[in-house]
Amino acid sequence: MIPDRSRLAILGLDGLSLDMTRTLCGLTNLPALAGIVDDPRAHAVRSELPELSPVNWTSLATGLGPEEHGVFGFTGIGSDDYAVRVGDADDIRAPRFWERLGARGLTCKVVNWPNAYPARPFPGMLVAGFVAPELSRACHPPVLARILGGKGYRLEADTARGKDDPDLLLRELHAMIASRRLALDLLWPDLAFDCFALVLTETDRLFHFLLHAVLDQTHPLHGACMAWLSAFDALVGEFLERFATLPEPRRLMVVADHGFAPLITEVDVNAWLVRHGFLRLAGRPRHELDAAVIAPGSRALALDPGRVFVHVRDRFARGSVPPAERRAVARDVAEGLMALRFKGEPVMERIFTGEELYPGAIENGFAAQVPDLVCQARPGFSLTAKWDRGEIFGRFGRSGCHAAQGALWFDTRGSRPERMRDAGREITRHFEGRDGLTSGLVTA
Repeated sequence: MIPDRSRLAILGLDGLSLDMTRTLCGLTNLPALAGIVDDPRAHAVRSELPELSPVNWTSLATGLGPEEHGVFGFTGIGSDDYAVRVGDADDIRAPRFWERLGARGLTCKVVNWPNAYPARPFPGMLVAGFVAPELSRACHPPVLARILGGKGYRLEADTARGKDDPDLLLRELHAMIASRRLALDLLWPDLAFDCFALVLTETDRLFHFLLHAVLDQTHPLHGACMAWLSAFDALVGEFLERFATLPEPRRLMVVADHGFAPLITEVDVNAWLVRHGFLRLAGRPRHELDAAVIAPGSRALALDPGRVFVHVRDRFARGSVPPAERRAVARDVAEGLMALRFKGEPVMERIFTGEELYPGAIENGFAAQVPDLVCQARPGFSLTAKWDRGEIFGRFGRSGCHAAQGALWFDTRGSRPERMRDAGREITRHFEGRDGLTSGLVTA
């Protein structure tokens, strides 16, 4: 039996791979991060596929894979109206650790956890992270939104403007460090928690748009990026110092949801499907999410980042593929994409079928969400599935992309999980002394 108040602190560092962090520590003085990655307990963990934040932070929160928690990407598509919608926490069909522990009378305080919006009531405190449109619906209890809002807390940097203005982006990212520190200063000091989780997502934003400046010491913005990383490291250090003052027994976990790599090119799967006759569009898309233009003769379509759905009759209103031909169409698409080259380099690492990657998902009630194919690109190739792009290859303001391998994991007790769901199980295992994941799917 673990004694009362065996506190667990979780520090999330979005997009930081073990190797990338070591590279950054070689570029400038980052003592807090160096102390983590130079420790022999630092370990690289594999992301769930696709290597997106909502998928992986949900696997960390639940200790489950997509086939059990129900989050397969940022977006889903309506089978009747073809409307593409951005998912949120209402799609999650399994309890998160703060809900599970709260049901046992333990208190969690969670700050900026991605894909936790809208906040659901539970016996603890939550500030949801990206994607979170409104502070009022991102917080539990509701009074927390009023307190944070009154102090100027912001949920997310303005990357829509910042992607074209790097100076603005860096100012925004500095402002987000201030917001995360504000929440930490507000919620930590009373020590009224069994588990405290703080997720810093700003590294993901920096690497998407300015990874070239981060890594290139001759770039005009390199110094400004190093200054931001030093400020980021200072906040990491503050969290670690707070942890070090907790009374024993205590435990620290540091985790990233995926790695990062320098971008070679974006690869639009829908543009490839159009080029090869699998996807037909009835008119010009109004925007990148306008899937309503799918024509009845289409045999396949894709959602970000590389989830391919056969346009089968018993699944989509305009579907043209007979169910008996579904596997053959999927095989043809997979063979074509595996043969795709960019400047002579193969784009794809591997293409999985939905059935092999997500065993049991259909039986769990996720037949509408499970793709026929899930593409894993080689490092440096960023898969997309827009509806308004005509070219397969291109760069659109980004210089870094997600990588499925090598995400950072550190545990003061030396655990070495293999992938994100395993890392998530360590959280509840700490309190329950066993796997603790025996309850079934939830329906709300």
